[in-house]
Amino acid sequence: GGSPMIRGFSTNRLLYTVDGVRMNTAIFRAGNIQNVISLDPFAIENTEVFFGPGSIIYGSDAIGGVMNFQTLTPQFSLSDNPLVSGKAVTRYSSANNEITNHFDVNLGWKKWASVTSISYYKYGDLKMGTNGPDDYLKTFYVQRVDSVDRVFDNADPLVQKPSGYSQVNLMQKIRFKPSKKWDFDYGFHYSETSEYSRYDRLISTQSNGLPSSAVWNYGPQIWRMNNLHLNHSGNNKIYNQMAIRIAQQYFEESRIDRKFNHHRLRTQLEQVNAYSVNVDFEKSMERHIFYYGAEYVINDVISNGSAIDIRDNERILVPDRYPTSKWQTYAAYLNYQYLISEKMLIQTGIRQSYFDINSDFSRHLEFYPFDFTKSITQNSATTGSLGIVISPDKTMKLSSNLSTGFRAPNVDDIGKIFDFAEGEVVVPNTSLKAEYVYNAEISISKVFDDFVKFDATGFYSYLDNAMVRRAFQVNGQDSIFYDNQMSKVYAIQNAAFGTVYGFNVGIEIKLPAGFSFSSRYNYQLGEEEMDNGDVSRSRHAAPAFGISRISYQKEKLYLQLYSVYSAEVSYENLNQEERQKPDIYAKDSNGNPYSPAWVTLNFKSTYRLTNFLKISAGVENVTNQRYRPYSSGLVAPGRNFVVSLKAIF
Repeated sequence: GGSPMIRGFSTNRLLYTVDGVRMNTAIFRAGNIQNVISLDPFAIENTEVFFGPGSIIYGSDAIGGVMNFQTLTPQFSLSDNPLVSGKAVTRYSSANNEITNHFDVNLGWKKWASVTSISYYKYGDLKMGTNGPDDYLKTFYVQRVDSVDRVFDNADPLVQKPSGYSQVNLMQKIRFKPSKKWDFDYGFHYSETSEYSRYDRLISTQSNGLPSSAVWNYGPQIWRMNNLHLNHSGNNKIYNQMAIRIAQQYFEESRIDRKFNHHRLRTQLEQVNAYSVNVDFEKSMERHIFYYGAEYVINDVISNGSAIDIRDNERILVPDRYPTSKWQTYAAYLNYQYLISEKMLIQTGIRQSYFDINSDFSRHLEFYPFDFTKSITQNSATTGSLGIVISPDKTMKLSSNLSTGFRAPNVDDIGKIFDFAEGEVVVPNTSLKAEYVYNAEISISKVFDDFVKFDATGFYSYLDNAMVRRAFQVNGQDSIFYDNQMSKVYAIQNAAFGTVYGFNVGIEIKLPAGFSFSSRYNYQLGEEEMDNGDVSRSRHAAPAFGISRISYQKEKLYLQLYSVYSAEVSYENLNQEERQKPDIYAKDSNGNPYSPAWVTLNFKSTYRLTNFLKISAGVENVTNQRYRPYSSGLVAPGRNFVVSLKAIF
């Protein structure tokens, strides 16, 4: 699992939704996040990725894009006999000795249906490839022996020790359809990981060459959701379709760390209870379609910092990562489509959002010289969009869109206290406002003679009032005593702008004898203002990348040969903050960090043994390249043999 980057944005500037419910919480941070691993790919039946701002429908955080995951829908029986269907999957991959097992079953009657899904994943330490920069090798690890931290040589420097973990996912959905007009769907989701290491912190070293950390783990990551979805077909003056979603989610994450040759073991535990209500309507009138609705979301954030002295288990007082907080937002939106003709459609929309954060910093006053106890942050945001779609004929489509999006400050922005580098600490700033993005794009798609499809999109985004980390003061002081040392003070502030522009192109070609070819290429260039007024390359604008594949399909057999590739990010084009992370980058000829270009060759195959049994096998990274995707904390897998068996009933 990783942290997606879309159009130069990532983390809390992208929105995740599951069955129409926002997954982003009030503690989503700007640094890379791994929350997406809570989702179970075997329980997902459809995924939609919307590029660019999506704030009209989805609200805060939908700046770079929206990832909408729809899980398995319970299916009814169309006869008097119950419908029983499902699948069982087992999978193995060699690069990390992965063992995955999954089972789901659908039980359907005429008015009632249910889906039960269970998955278990176990991953060992990930092994990198043999051909690539030696800077990526994992040469050491730390163990505590006889009450002393000791550094040991890694017997196999290709193995990223420690990086393994395990995970369990459960889902239960029940659906009831008493009539043609009403449809009720309840879903329960649960995901829990084992404790797992933050690998990039465990490879970091001090100026004397010794490791920076002896322990740096994430505790179990837990996600739980209860979701009730009501659909009604009204066909009245107010709506044709009405959807109501009521959801409760629980998130738990923790950080466990101890510096090398230090005795304080710190645990930071965060818990978020999130509640949401969405009401959406659709009304069609001849050539006019109206989508409108309202949303209310509230997050209760509880943060608890604790520590012990590992020599005698004595308690050590440490601050919490966040203040106890309540983050809430409420909004209404209207989206309108007008079909001018069979060849032209225009669409426009507007959303008004309000948000506020109530935080209590009382416990922090034991540690920091703040001049406030509580804070209330209130603000609003207005966003809109205007677009047109032109279809000259059935083979061609042109579209253009202007849109705005926003991100409201959350608890991580206004209240987090953490040391992002040695001798540098981020402190709260309670005067933040929303940041806005202004986006323009144009797209074209064309089908030639029913066997070639081409599409291209170009875009430009401007981020204003961007929330970024900048130098700050506490009671007139630019440094405070933090974690037993004087540290320079920083805070998140509305103090910068950013731009991202780029394009993506794709082509699909149907070839004779069951063959086909497809290719996609993405290019984006981002820049952001730094605290000294200079402009630096954007941290989350990925280098140019793409994928090309040749496929073959005939009866029961499907074969695929494909290549994934990424361009280089030189030191000169590397974001200034990323330059401060030399441990996760290779070194160029001058000894400066950079991200090398890479290319992988991969082969996959699927064969249907029977109508109920299918086997898949393949080799990823055939040439065993040693590469690290841009900005990743982990080096990618080396040559990886994958085999899976799926039974469908």
